[in-house]
Amino acid sequence: NNNNNMANVFILDNGAYSIKGGFSNQNEPRIMPNAIMKAKSERRRPFIADQVEDCRDASGLFYILPFQKGYLVNWDIQKTIWDYMFGKDVFNVNHSNTTMIITEPYFNFTSTQEALSEIFFEEYDVDALLRINAGDLSVHKYHRDRPRELCCLLVESGFSFTHIVPYIQGKKQKDAILRVDVGGKVLTNHLKEIISYRQLNVMDETYVINQVKEDACYVSQDFNADMAIARGNKQENTILRDYVLPDFTTIKRGYVRSLEESTGKATGSEQIVRLNNERVSVPELLFYPSDVGIQEMGITEAIVHSINKCPEETRPHLYRNILLTGGNCNFPGFKDRVYKDVRSMSPDEYDINVTIAKNPTTYAWRGGAAISRSAHFPEMLVTKREWEEDGFTICQERFNV
Repeated sequence: NNNNNMANVFILDNGAYSIKGGFSNQNEPRIMPNAIMKAKSERRRPFIADQVEDCRDASGLFYILPFQKGYLVNWDIQKTIWDYMFGKDVFNVNHSNTTMIITEPYFNFTSTQEALSEIFFEEYDVDALLRINAGDLSVHKYHRDRPRELCCLLVESGFSFTHIVPYIQGKKQKDAILRVDVGGKVLTNHLKEIISYRQLNVMDETYVINQVKEDACYVSQDFNADMAIARGNKQENTILRDYVLPDFTTIKRGYVRSLEESTGKATGSEQIVRLNNERVSVPELLFYPSDVGIQEMGITEAIVHSINKCPEETRPHLYRNILLTGGNCNFPGFKDRVYKDVRSMSPDEYDINVTIAKNPTTYAWRGGAAISRSAHFPEMLVTKREWEEDGFTICQERFNV
């Protein structure tokens, strides 16, 4: 921090799947599951957040999540996770001289906003608070890196939803925000169903299949062509792979075998699943949710639709500044596919530029670190004293979520 009498700033990007947390003077946050997990192998012990790394056998891991459908609903669970994270084993936060930046979803319920404010001021007794959308933090960072640009179209694809949000001169255009009800959770569940139907019942293996998804799936540039390759015979099928599942004794995390080694035969005590067209059909749901009966626009269609809801003179700027963040951006091929589809759906006279955040999962957190160093940061906060005088009213006036 610039000088020692400034309060510590702690940034808590509180996602439905993972928490990204840390003090603003760190380079990167710690990422931990926003969940309490229980394992079949160790019934008695709940694993809070990153304690799951101590779990010897993560098969049949059961998740208790504070979030449902993208919103915080289970306060007891969330508070347990925060207490662990703020506690001496992790960050050892001294709340009374800490400014807290906490993220919340777009259009968060007022009752949740109120409860959040109250918990941080009354129970944690923080010095000052900023409640803000993760997307606002991402866009702040984007504009710091590109001060000449006037607009940014944010695509934030997380665990529960994908949001498409146009920002014009740093302000989000609330009436043009679109939400696609597809995120990482739908993709993992779909992959569990496919594998369970075709080969092996993995319906209880969310943890493992989530890793399979992360390790083996990618976004196709030409979906129909890839599906045709996957239907081809052994020699022509370059998509088919074996995934070696973890046994939690010798193999802690599963892995994809190379094309040459993917013979479909397990060696020794290994257990494998064969992955074929699901490697591309699972991430394809981000672009065509109707494939699993979710009657909505996909991401690229929503991008064009959202831009068209904005004033005409802003559209060239929005097309030129499409920013991709959130965990689903880690799929290989994601950025190229967004570019390709948007290019084909939009008028020729617009230049299109798509930027993928470097490390999309932690980009918003790094935006929070940047905002905490900006000149207007103090004006964005509500202080403990203001809370004591005006309560939630001042939060509603100052925070724009």
